[in-house]
Parts: sequence; structure tokens; C-alpha cells
Amino acid sequence: MSTTCLITGATGFVGGHLAEACVKRGMAVRGLARPGGDVSVLEACGATVLRGDLTDAASVRAALEGAEVVFHCAAKVGDWGPVEDYRAVNVEALRGLLEACRGRPLQRFVHFSSLGVYAARHHHGTDETAPLPERHVDGYTQSKVESERLALQYQREHGVPVAVLRPGFIYGPRDRTVLPNLIDKLRRREVRYIGNGRAAMNCIFVGNLVDAALLAMEKPEAVGQVYNVTDGETVSKRRFIEAVADGVGVPRPSGPGAPLWLARIVAAWMEGMARRRGAKEAPQLTQGRLKFLGLNLDFSIEKAKRELGYRPRVPFEEGMRQTTDWYKRQA
Repeated sequence: MSTTCLITGATGFVGGHLAEACVKRGMAVRGLARPGGDVSVLEACGATVLRGDLTDAASVRAALEGAEVVFHCAAKVGDWGPVEDYRAVNVEALRGLLEACRGRPLQRFVHFSSLGVYAARHHHGTDETAPLPERHVDGYTQSKVESERLALQYQREHGVPVAVLRPGFIYGPRDRTVLPNLIDKLRRREVRYIGNGRAAMNCIFVGNLVDAALLAMEKPEAVGQVYNVTDGETVSKRRFIEAVADGVGVPRPSGPGAPLWLARIVAAWMEGMARRRGAKEAPQLTQGRLKFLGLNLDFSIEKAKRELGYRPRVPFEEGMRQTTDWYKRQA
């Protein structure tokens, strides 16, 4: 019999790619999709679409019935807004899902976290032993730390077979949010480097992330463990952004980059002003964007290689080619 898996956030960027990969492996795939969500990718690959919301206990219980694996991809992302809004989705909805998993004969619960859980500082080969801060720079990263701890608590105390993945910045075909926004800013010449642009990115091609998720599902030793996952090669901010610009035919950023110390001051001032006026949209520079553009984000994936057998299959240049080719076909 084929393995039955439930994917939360199945209509999203990562969830859709994961659904396709699971179907190709002969798995029976269920995608939990909110009413009104675009389920075209799920329907095209042969996944079963279950309409419902993670905040609805009855929907969650029905979706879990008979499932042997859960891939929890659903999350509220962003770098602006009240932390309570992020907690409602990333922590409390997860709590309900984990509670519904208690006592079920699950093979695995793969929780998608983020390398954003680490402190907002320079990283040079940081591994999973590094302690996580109690307070973070924005609601997203704060809630991701809390959700990861909650998932691991359910593994220790209730036997839910949780494995945690911490991916870096995810790119690939069908990203309809982050990459289009970056391309739009490049087109309008609004992207500026912080420093010289040589600081490392922590990027991962979506296909490599899917491979890591399937390994976390398969390997018994993954239960109770946390794994950093990236493309496993050095990619600077400049290399990443110029690959995007060149790939879609928009101008590269020009001019000298602002020093990091000045960018920190400007980000703090912009965020303070935006909060005082109750802005719903993020200012031009936030602490999250400063981290993306200015901090050295180099993380070790040796644990994933050693314990999961993870080997990034798609190199950066090929992953970016696939990404920009897809974007140009949509333009």
C-alpha cells in the first residue's frame, strides 16, 4: 500500500512542489487548502484537495484520518506586523494540529522551520548547536522559534514523531511573492547593497528542500532532530541578486553600498516611525531586510549530510536558471 501524507500549506510555493514530488513517488497525497485557494497545481498532479483551515479542529481531524506522514508547510511569513498575528498561525494553529496528531500512528511529522530562528548577526558555519535567542527582530522569526520549540515539545512529551527542517531563503519556479517583488524593485532601481555585497546568502532551491523533506520522512534517526538545509555552496548577496537581474533582463544594482552600521540606524529609525504612525505596510528598510541584504548568513549543513544523507542535487546556477526561466514565461 502507498503511504498517505497530509501537506498543510499545500497551495503555497513549497507545498505545491512537495505535493508533486510525493505523487511521483507513488504516495497518496492530501492537500489542506483554505476555501478560495488556488488548487490548480494539486489537481494537476493528482493530489486530493481537502478544503479547510488549520484553525478549524474538525477540518484538521478529518484531514489527518488515515494519514501516516504530515508535512507542515503552512505559515504566515513576512517581516512586518504584530507578533500576535504571526503567533495565531505559526504557533496556535500548529498547536491544534499537533494536539490532533497525539495518539495517531504517524510515521513522521516534518515541521518546516527557518534559518531565521538564529540570532540576527553574522554567521560563519553556524550549526544546530547554536542557542536560539528568546527575543527576535520581527514577528515572523519570533513565532518560528516558538513553533519549533512547540513541535519538539510534542515529540518529547507526547511521542509525535517530529523532525524539524531549517531551510534558508527558498527560491525556485512558482514563487509568486518574494522573487517577483525583488525583480520589481530591481526594475525600479530600488535595490542597494549593504556593504560590498560579498556577504553570504543562505539560499536553497525548492527542489533541494523537497529532497531534504523526503529524507526527513524516511530516516528513523530524524525524529526529535533539527537540520539546517541550504544549497551547500557559497553564494554571495551580489551573486544571487545579479543572477536574478541577469536572468530576467533587468538592471543590476549600481552605486556603492551603504555601510552596515548606517543601515542599522536607518532601519531602526524607519521601523520606529512606521510603528508610531500605525503603518500597515513595512517601511523600505526593516531589520529583516537588513539581515537579508547585509549580514553574512553561512550555516553548516553537515548534520543533514551525515544523518539524512542530504546532498543538494541542484546547484545554484541551475536552480536560478530554472527560476528565472519560469518567471520569464509568466511575464
